[in-house]
Amino acid sequence: MSGVHLHLHQLAVGYYGRALIHGIEIGVRRGEIVTLIGPNGAGKSTILKSITRQLEPIDGKVLLEMKNLLQFTPGELARCMAVVLTGRIQTELMTCRDVTAMGRYPYTGRLGILSPIDEKKVDEALAAVHAEHLAERPFDAVSDGERQRILLARAICQEPEIIVLDEPTSFLDIRHKLELLSILHKMAKQEQITVVMSLHETDLAMKISDRIICVKGDRIFACGAPGEVLNDEVIRQLYDLDPVLGRFDTQTGSLELNFVKNRKPGEDKDNKMITLSMAIGTALTVTAPAFGGAAYAAPVLDASITADDLVDHATDIAKDLAEEGIDYVAGLVPCGT
Repeated sequence: MSGVHLHLHQLAVGYYGRALIHGIEIGVRRGEIVTLIGPNGAGKSTILKSITRQLEPIDGKVLLEMKNLLQFTPGELARCMAVVLTGRIQTELMTCRDVTAMGRYPYTGRLGILSPIDEKKVDEALAAVHAEHLAERPFDAVSDGERQRILLARAICQEPEIIVLDEPTSFLDIRHKLELLSILHKMAKQEQITVVMSLHETDLAMKISDRIICVKGDRIFACGAPGEVLNDEVIRQLYDLDPVLGRFDTQTGSLELNFVKNRKPGEDKDNKMITLSMAIGTALTVTAPAFGGAAYAAPVLDASITADDLVDHATDIAKDLAEEGIDYVAGLVPCGT
């Protein structure tokens, strides 16, 4: 495949010799941003772990510049591929600068002593993620969002040809999500670094990705440009969404949920109106004007909310209302991502 940087050739991935997903045939060009989306447990992380050689493929090959990944030595692989996963790393008594400097280890001698050039690369990586002020702080003492930025700085420090990230926006607030994705976009488009990642936020995936890979079942469910694969029908099938609950808005990439419950003919719908409103980082609330503004509140949601979470919370609210005998019309408006 001419021009392909990373090639997944008839790849089958899984555990203990059992393939969970097979027949994966995807070619990724240099500087392209490819995002995996799909429900929890669909196998996105399994695919990424197979790409990064943390899992050995059940069948098929992962080729980097047409060379089988299994033929790379650990040092060779570390110099061309950086990995940012969701798992916690053990960093006792390490500062954020120390963690960032780990990205230079593939280029140092066995003692891991940094040269002046290496020290400069560390400074540049911290500056790239706007984290210079965190350099001397203990890594274990900073917030989740700040840790994610430091791990990205470590990856930048490796000067990789390809970077693989598993749900990099989890636990980040709106500002830091945008900053992180902006950095990845700059790396891909200005430095021609190939980016392969998984995301739960379909709206962000739609805006940043060159291609979307939808993962569900034992094969790739859909693959193509965001405008080709991200539509209401695909999202509904991908996440098993009940059409009664809502639909996917192709313009904004957000999920719009609407419910209608047992409204009797001739009833004044204005007196039976309930509005669900949701903003990342706030409570999911329900108010009923006809009942004196009575409110129902779900637990506070954090910035890692997914499409699955939206459906679960909205369904719980609907069940609570039904149990109390409240006839209603409700609509959910995502106020931010």
